[in-house]
Amino acid sequence: MEKGFVFLDEILVGVRWDAKYATWDNFTGRPVEGYEVNRVAGSIELAAALSRARESAFAQGYGLLLWDGYRPQRAVNCFLRWSEQPEDGRVKKRYYPRVDRAAMITKGYVAAKSSHSRGSAIDLTLYRLDTGALISMGGDFDLMDERSHHAAKGISGAETRNRRILRSIMENSGFKPYDCEWWHYVLKNEPYPDSYFDFPVS
Repeated sequence: MEKGFVFLDEILVGVRWDAKYATWDNFTGRPVEGYEVNRVAGSIELAAALSRARESAFAQGYGLLLWDGYRPQRAVNCFLRWSEQPEDGRVKKRYYPRVDRAAMITKGYVAAKSSHSRGSAIDLTLYRLDTGALISMGGDFDLMDERSHHAAKGISGAETRNRRILRSIMENSGFKPYDCEWWHYVLKNEPYPDSYFDFPVS
């Protein structure tokens, strides 16, 4: 592991994770280059802020489920190459039903330079501590659609409230939201604002 980075599960006791890009269950339809193990990593500063978020969530009856943290630049490059390939339709309906692959870049769903590669971003949701069930957010992780925007219309009142709960937890713990993705948060004070790391998650 690069100096200044940690596996988040080693720091955040009781956190759940499912590193989607290390699996076949993601918008590319296969494991992504740079993810060699199903674990979520991040900067030490990211871990500290998430520890505050975990405590806040716990006090409200929720736990954190992490999907992605540090993302190697090679994985981002893999996303860009994937966006240029012909559409095969395998995962389009689930992840990007109303946009073309190439449009993911222009619409802000995939970035050539990602805050994830700076070790400062996290993709996550909440689950209920009493049942272990994920709370409904009105759309799945990595759904590249207006439904994923914080101000999305067409989701239920309960789903809107759930998004607000997550947002409040994260903002009060030192994060800022990303308008296009309800699950994506970035540290307000990044430790490496101009660095894009490329070591593998291994």
